[in-house]
Amino acid sequence: MTDLNSLNLSIRPSSLIKKEGVEFGFLDSPSRTGLVILAPADWKGLASFEGETVGQGDRILMLCPLSIKNAIALRKHLPWLQPRTLGLQTSAGLGDRLGLATPGHVRAIRATHGKIAPIFAQQSMREMKRTGRSPQQVLSDATWGIFSEGWQKGFGADADHLKTTQDIDDCLAVGFTFFTIDPGDHVNNRAETSSLSELRELAGKLPVEIRSVDCGLKEQRLRIEGLKFEFDETTLLKSAVKYGKAISHVATMYRHLVSIAGNQPFELEISIDETEQPTTHHEHVYIVHELQHLGVQWVSLAPRYIGRFEKGVDYIGDPLKFERDLAGHAAIARHFGSYKLSLHSGSDKFSIYPALSRQTQGLVHIKTAGTSYLEALRTIAALDTNFIKEIYTFARQHYESDKSSYHVSAKLSRAPLSESVANWAGLLEQFDAREILHVTFGSVLQDKSGEGDRQFHERIIDFLKTNAEAYASNLEKHFNRHLTPFVTG
Repeated sequence: MTDLNSLNLSIRPSSLIKKEGVEFGFLDSPSRTGLVILAPADWKGLASFEGETVGQGDRILMLCPLSIKNAIALRKHLPWLQPRTLGLQTSAGLGDRLGLATPGHVRAIRATHGKIAPIFAQQSMREMKRTGRSPQQVLSDATWGIFSEGWQKGFGADADHLKTTQDIDDCLAVGFTFFTIDPGDHVNNRAETSSLSELRELAGKLPVEIRSVDCGLKEQRLRIEGLKFEFDETTLLKSAVKYGKAISHVATMYRHLVSIAGNQPFELEISIDETEQPTTHHEHVYIVHELQHLGVQWVSLAPRYIGRFEKGVDYIGDPLKFERDLAGHAAIARHFGSYKLSLHSGSDKFSIYPALSRQTQGLVHIKTAGTSYLEALRTIAALDTNFIKEIYTFARQHYESDKSSYHVSAKLSRAPLSESVANWAGLLEQFDAREILHVTFGSVLQDKSGEGDRQFHERIIDFLKTNAEAYASNLEKHFNRHLTPFVTG
């Protein structure tokens, strides 16, 4: 055995790495995938991997499964496979509910020629529960996709929509670098309709660290890039009552993260997008003012923008009004310390991407998740109509219960019945069917009604592995549409 290239193995060329006399490659044959290592017989690093070994002279060949243990070991030996912080560069979060989308994501990011920094490992705790995955599994799946494509230019790992300190602990422990705090449960939407006397009463019940009227903004007249801000008692109290407990929760989570991170670098994102009413410009100023007062440092913030941001479909609302509102939020972000604005539920919002690029001047993070799952279904629809029909029929049966935790407006009555669908690939473009398929992913992947038959999750994974190139190609094409406006804008 001289080197991996000389062996009769189906190793993906992009993955071949030689480091200090040890060679690594991604085995990608019709019958088997895995990690291949060719190392000197006395290389002590082999002990950290698991797999089959073949010895010949002074060289050992090791065939390793794509396991969590091997992903952890590989990250230790190849530092570019370890997540890092991304800073203020334009960035994109590329969620992957199935653990097989990263190769397609890498190809799309590579086409941006370094203009967009990627987060390849991203999943919320809610999604992990519904897909039966752990933080370690999410990171490991991304590791194998990154390694197979030979990506060495860095990436982040987003522990998305965290609500508890235990969530933070679980994700920090395995190497996540980007922590999205979701204080939505602590937002008080009652503030929108409360009288001044009610606001005063509610403000008196806020955590002591939250300042309501006496916060340094009272009677101020701020000018931010042509915008004028005046803060009277009602404006301040409404902002404090609506967001005060949420701000305090973010501060608590941030302090906990700082206390346990030690020397491990991390970035913080604050997500206030899952609220009933949009975040006004005055509220944005108040939130930032209070967070800074409490010592919180963050790299990106996701307000609740005007219009509707539903899962897997384009923006619902007036794009011109959205851009005017966005311009104010972007100006505030620049004024208060140059953090990025983040767009959650950012999948497929093609009509507003140019505005996002223009108004943020590149200080933007776009977050996607379910659209990669939909591209998996598109791949199935193009190649196995019977299989996609099974999935769609099942999804229709579970939509009414599954939609409760999402902001969606799809109606079963408007979505085609399975029996009437003639073009299954085209079904992925129908608004209602697309949302139905999107939000039922948890039920589909957790279905246990197979009665001896293989369950959906296993069948989907096997199908995508068999048709990996078709899936990666669909993802690359789809995400090129997402990312191009942020490269050319």
